[in-house]
Amino acid sequence: MKAAGRTFNQAYTGDNLQRVAFPMGGIGSGMLCLEGTGALSHLSLRHKPEVYNEPTAMAAISIKGKNPVARVLEGPVPMWKAFGPGGSGNGSAGKTHGLPRFAEASFLDRFPFGTVTLRDDDVPLAVDVTGWSPFVPGDADSASLPVAALEYRFRNTTRLPVAATFSFHAANFMKAGKGTHGVGAVPGGFCLRQDGTREEPHTRGAFAAFVTDPDVRVNCAWFRSGWWDSFTLAWKSVVDGVAIAQPPIVAGEPSRGGSVALPFELRPGEEKTVRLLLAWYVPVSDVRVGSETEVPPGPDGRKPSYRPWYAARFDSLDAVAAYWAESYDDLRAKSARFRDAFYDTTLAPEVVEAAAANLTILKSPTVMRQADGRFWAWEGCCDGCGCCHGSCTHVWNYAQAVPHLFPDLERSLRQTEFNECQDKRGHQRFRAPLPIGPADHKGHHAAADGQLGGILKVYREWRISGDLKWLRTIWPKVRQSLNYCIATWDPKHKGLLEEPHHNTYDIEFWGPDGMCGSFYLGALKAASAMATALGKQEPLYDQLYARGRKALESQLYNGEYFIQDIRWKDLKAKDPSKDPKHYSPEAVELLHKEGPKYQYGKGCLADGVLGAWMAHVCGLGDILEPRKVRSHLRAVHQHNLKTDLSRHANPQRPAYAIGKEGGLLLCTWPRGGRLSLPFVYSDEVWTGIEYQVAAHLMLEGCVREGLEIVRTARLRYDGRVRNPFNEYECGHWYGRAMASYSLLQGLSGARYDAVDKTLYLAPHIKGDFRAFLATATGYGTVGVRRGKPFVDVREGTIDVKAIRFTPCKAKA
Repeated sequence: MKAAGRTFNQAYTGDNLQRVAFPMGGIGSGMLCLEGTGALSHLSLRHKPEVYNEPTAMAAISIKGKNPVARVLEGPVPMWKAFGPGGSGNGSAGKTHGLPRFAEASFLDRFPFGTVTLRDDDVPLAVDVTGWSPFVPGDADSASLPVAALEYRFRNTTRLPVAATFSFHAANFMKAGKGTHGVGAVPGGFCLRQDGTREEPHTRGAFAAFVTDPDVRVNCAWFRSGWWDSFTLAWKSVVDGVAIAQPPIVAGEPSRGGSVALPFELRPGEEKTVRLLLAWYVPVSDVRVGSETEVPPGPDGRKPSYRPWYAARFDSLDAVAAYWAESYDDLRAKSARFRDAFYDTTLAPEVVEAAAANLTILKSPTVMRQADGRFWAWEGCCDGCGCCHGSCTHVWNYAQAVPHLFPDLERSLRQTEFNECQDKRGHQRFRAPLPIGPADHKGHHAAADGQLGGILKVYREWRISGDLKWLRTIWPKVRQSLNYCIATWDPKHKGLLEEPHHNTYDIEFWGPDGMCGSFYLGALKAASAMATALGKQEPLYDQLYARGRKALESQLYNGEYFIQDIRWKDLKAKDPSKDPKHYSPEAVELLHKEGPKYQYGKGCLADGVLGAWMAHVCGLGDILEPRKVRSHLRAVHQHNLKTDLSRHANPQRPAYAIGKEGGLLLCTWPRGGRLSLPFVYSDEVWTGIEYQVAAHLMLEGCVREGLEIVRTARLRYDGRVRNPFNEYECGHWYGRAMASYSLLQGLSGARYDAVDKTLYLAPHIKGDFRAFLATATGYGTVGVRRGKPFVDVREGTIDVKAIRFTPCKAKA
């Protein structure tokens, strides 16, 4: 399948390289990106995003001989960098853009690996650069290391020997604040260092670049002078092909950067790989989120702040670097095993591309992992800070990768939701403070989709882990939460959410609707199942589920799709017209004509049966009549999917999909009844919702329609205008986009249930086991070996009791 000149899940070349930036790093440990050209950018090592941080850092190759050549080990600089980014109006001083590069580049991602292939007729070497960082499903610690690597592979393509020098150079981009700074040495490389101060302890940080080859030479003492003299002479060493060795400066002005250089020779046809290992250490941050109650000052008067997991594991950069060097081969082999399993598939290439591209979110500053190992996340990232804090429950409902790849991290989210974020009433704050601690509930409403979705996710975590003891421990809080939801939003016990309920669109729906109502049904059914497993009876949950399903399928189904019945009278909630803060006189007039602002009413909502999708991906099964669910999804595909948005009016946030691009609109009104002020994001396009709709279509047998939505989304992220590895919504690397991982389940029907030790697959998998992507589960990677199922864990395998082919309608 072609994507604007390129094939899905294949290499990016030409114009498709313009915006490619592949995240590397660990979960909650910091990020740097390998661009499609081979450049390093987006350096975000201090626990907050620095999207436009492209420091003075580069690798280079020098070829000696009759026709000497010196090149930065990158392809051509994307021309958008010439004007627009910060500093470009003044000539982009300090950038490496003006140095000679290879003539051509291409980029191929095979997560967690990304490979740049470089070509230049004047260079007698075939060159590729592979960047990666550890990613081992089931081993969150290995995936949380503050490390990355670049492997430079050189092959002599001529009939003559080639003498060359590889080098890597970096100015001290760790310099920040008022503390002392400098360049030190580590075995095989250099260290860029910044010391913290009492007033600014968070400025402390260090970064190491080193090579494990014993012949490497390290220069920790760049020439000290003004203007850009230091880097000018660093480049001269590349042109001259010299490998300078100098120890750290101990007196006077500190060095402005460091270099490593490795001379080598290659016979005709011979090749050599240089491993450049990168490690960093920023043990303290100034990142904290919460009120005075949530994040109170300590005994010293200072407020606590986020401290990364790795700071509790390692006491210094030297310790990180030593562990990285020692564990490199093992972690690479394990990460490659995941890569090989993931890509050994006959699933549609656009699906594999979408799922893999969004796994990079787990290497971005969107996600955090605090010192005690618990997971916490923003919704996404602004250019210089996190965006929308607190592992927002209704956004992270959509993200389906973490529970299967790192189930312990996902369970830590349930720990936060049902403990620190839940009060004695059962009311949940849908945003957790950082550092994680008791949330302040005063003046904060609960989110219906987030809180009810949390109950479905507890069910999912139980089925993935098979841990009945864990379920028994958390059950009282789950029951308390659901009872709160019933009392607050369904006080008349109709099985419908009638009272105004907050949701992921940052507004309240007034009256019952298919979206949040389906979450309610899923939570009721899941809670009943969990109660039964624990030997308990909850007849009210069964009664409300039966009433609610009947009501949704009759009162809220218009024969084609599920809708909202707007209600604002005869409720427990206060009359919204009495709220002058939100309702001006003209808004009150509109209220009496159409009802409260920001509803969807008769609209065809892309998320209109979202709870039914959640029930499926959580292993609960159908909660509504499948025929009506399929009809709704087909209506969304028919009415909301646009291949050209140039005639679509979007007064909200248009940049997600614009002009002649296509996208799935959040809501349309094909039968009329569009409100004057529908919910505030109704005309937008969000990839996370595109993927959940596509996966749900696939689960219901509508594979052609589902794939069309996926293709439309990924065409926007083909590298020309947007970074293929940064699907944004309210911020970069937006968590909702990991709904793409459910596409794997949508096509394969694959689900491992640890409770009954059964691997569930779709019927079409019978004839082609390879069509079942080796999807990770709570124990590791599920696959088939010699015709028999297995669950691949860190060491050895766990036999699966049975394969059960479930009636998933998807076709391979």
